[in-house]
Amino acid sequence: MNQRYIKQVNFKGIGIEGQQKLKNAKVLIIGCGALGTVVANSLARAGVGTLRIVDRDFVELSNLHRQILFDEEDAKKGIPKVEAVKEKLQKINSTIKIEALIKDVNSVSIETMIEGIDIIIDCTDNFKTRYLINDVAFYHHIPWIYGAAVGSTGMVKVFIPERTGCLRCMMDIPPTAGSFATCDTAGVINTATGIVGMHQSNEAIKYVTQNIEQIEYRMVYIDLWENEFETMELTKRQDCNCCGQQQYEYLRDKKPEAVYICGNNSIQVDPHHSKGNISLNQINKRLKEAGIDVNLTPFLLSIKIDKYEIKLFDDGRAIIKNVKTIEEAKGVYAKYIGY
Repeated sequence: MNQRYIKQVNFKGIGIEGQQKLKNAKVLIIGCGALGTVVANSLARAGVGTLRIVDRDFVELSNLHRQILFDEEDAKKGIPKVEAVKEKLQKINSTIKIEALIKDVNSVSIETMIEGIDIIIDCTDNFKTRYLINDVAFYHHIPWIYGAAVGSTGMVKVFIPERTGCLRCMMDIPPTAGSFATCDTAGVINTATGIVGMHQSNEAIKYVTQNIEQIEYRMVYIDLWENEFETMELTKRQDCNCCGQQQYEYLRDKKPEAVYICGNNSIQVDPHHSKGNISLNQINKRLKEAGIDVNLTPFLLSIKIDKYEIKLFDDGRAIIKNVKTIEEAKGVYAKYIGY
């Protein structure tokens, strides 16, 4: 082990004992795109003993500029992202265990995903999943690391139950669907995803090797195009619905987010369960600026993109035509509308 990791072991922050802790660690990576491939690559090379990687999507050509473990052959074959990553990483480090889960992350499935895990790394692209991760992490007392990147900007925040506040301390409820830009509409540069993913990996290594005092507990914000680097203190709130009041509503909400519509080759996605209206005008403007075919009526927003036809209502519900699975429908919703 020492020869393989000799440069890392020689670093005084890790050493032989730290390397053994990495070998014994089990890390859950949720999302296997731009951030997830960077994190998985870094942690596999660092010698983390078990990586459990979850994603429901397949490799596409448009992934390749930023999702560093995929190649043109993967895109041509349409390989599931987690399987492509597992194949690559086992060639990079055959001594570690990689568990590839082609699954949707929801309030039921996430309970099995966290079994035996030391830390969760959020590499997703939607807020609904992040709030679920936050709930399950604080309910089961598992640290997690938030990460996000869009355009030239990125953010990272470490959450540790009993030591820090949680995601809901800084933002009690998720933003409404469509209120935040996504990578598919606003674009993203690979330097931003690279730095965010490596920062997440770095903080995870600190935690696993028990360098707790070296962890950056402030929210880190970067804008690489404008050369901005900031940190922000976040205060734990005693009245927080999650870490203060222990309500965990996103974990306890077992309603399905998507259902098949019989005979119509369509699936209805309702991530908000009609909790509040969204701004169709705002989403219409954002998608139109991205060159997507949209038509706004007084009742709904019609969207045509690739093979999909989407009817989006102001309560957040969307009927998506020409999808075969619930996972595909939720992926389309996240990509073009945003959770």
